[in-house]
Amino acid sequence: MNGGGARRWGWGSGRAESLRADAQAAKDAAAAAFYDLDTAQRGLRISIETITAVENSPAARKAVQDFEALGSRIDQVSHEYITAVDAHDLDRDDLDSGAASGARAELNRVTDQLKRTKSELERFEHGLGRLLEQAETQLAQLAPAVERGRQGLLEASNALDTARASGLTADDLAARLATLSPELTKLNEGAGQHGVRDTLQRAAHVAREAEAIRGAAARLPETAAETDKRLSSLRTRAQALDTRSGKVEPVLSELRRRFSAACWEDLQQVPDEAVRAVRQAEQKLQEAQRARDEQRWPDATALLSTVRALLNTTDEAIKAAGDRLQRLNEVSFDEKPEVERARFAIRDAQRLAMAGRSTPDPRHANPLDQSVERVDRAVAGLTGRHPDYWHFLMELDSVRETVQEVVDMIRRERGGGS
Repeated sequence: MNGGGARRWGWGSGRAESLRADAQAAKDAAAAAFYDLDTAQRGLRISIETITAVENSPAARKAVQDFEALGSRIDQVSHEYITAVDAHDLDRDDLDSGAASGARAELNRVTDQLKRTKSELERFEHGLGRLLEQAETQLAQLAPAVERGRQGLLEASNALDTARASGLTADDLAARLATLSPELTKLNEGAGQHGVRDTLQRAAHVAREAEAIRGAAARLPETAAETDKRLSSLRTRAQALDTRSGKVEPVLSELRRRFSAACWEDLQQVPDEAVRAVRQAEQKLQEAQRARDEQRWPDATALLSTVRALLNTTDEAIKAAGDRLQRLNEVSFDEKPEVERARFAIRDAQRLAMAGRSTPDPRHANPLDQSVERVDRAVAGLTGRHPDYWHFLMELDSVRETVQEVVDMIRRERGGGS
């Protein structure tokens, strides 16, 4: 009986050990599934943190909410796993086959739940692909962008030092550089405090502004030299115009003596206006010199531009008086060359208007016919002891302009052909 009992105990013990082993395998599988889920959750949390560090869009906020909901699900199945493991001591000596079978079943169920939850987590992570890619791209740009900003500030500072070493104060550029100091502080504080997107934008702004300052500082010696050159050139030009303005009165005197008032009365103010303009230019030159000495380069540039405009206007007025006398001298000696120039232009335009046509287009013919009449009237108007030669010249100039407009019209209509 004892022998039979011994045999039954041995059979039962072998089966119990097999069930214990199966339960232990189920426990190991559950532990592996739990570890896999925990590892995946940690990885996903890093991805979510990466996204939230960069993004604050509705999509990013929804991802956070969904992750939190998924986290609750993970907490639930993790709790069930821990409870199942704690509920079954597979190492105790009196573990019977029923307890081992029950433990294996429960642990298998928990394992399935852990795996299903991990699959849900993986699907969720796959859906974050685009958001995560964008966030990682920006994060990858962060360190180089911040470094470019810092390097740009260093180069701008070095350029300012070089400019100052050459005797240029560069106070305005130094002030601009000083305004970037708070931005540098924020860059040094990092994206953790100020956000990735704001830090990227700040770094880009600092880099751009620093480069502008560096470039301006590097150009300062050239700017100073160019300003000095323009000051010298404009002073010389102002002196020359001052001398030339004194020659306008003799020109006007000859015009008054030889031609009718209509030929010169619009030039009467040229001498006084020329003198005033030259004096004004000289005053502006003094102001420009002060601006240059104080290294107010934009002010100096603006003043020199004003001087140049004044001298250009004066130059044109003085030249106009001399040109007027020359043209009047030529036409009073012989008006025929001017008349022939106008009539040649008309005939040339008429040939163009008739090219390939049996009758001219009225839009072309009418202004040309009128031009012929205008030339005839201008010639007929040269009467008296002092003809109005200036009106004559202006009328023929106007005729040639009208004729040229007709020629341009014809060529446009013919696609540029002649």
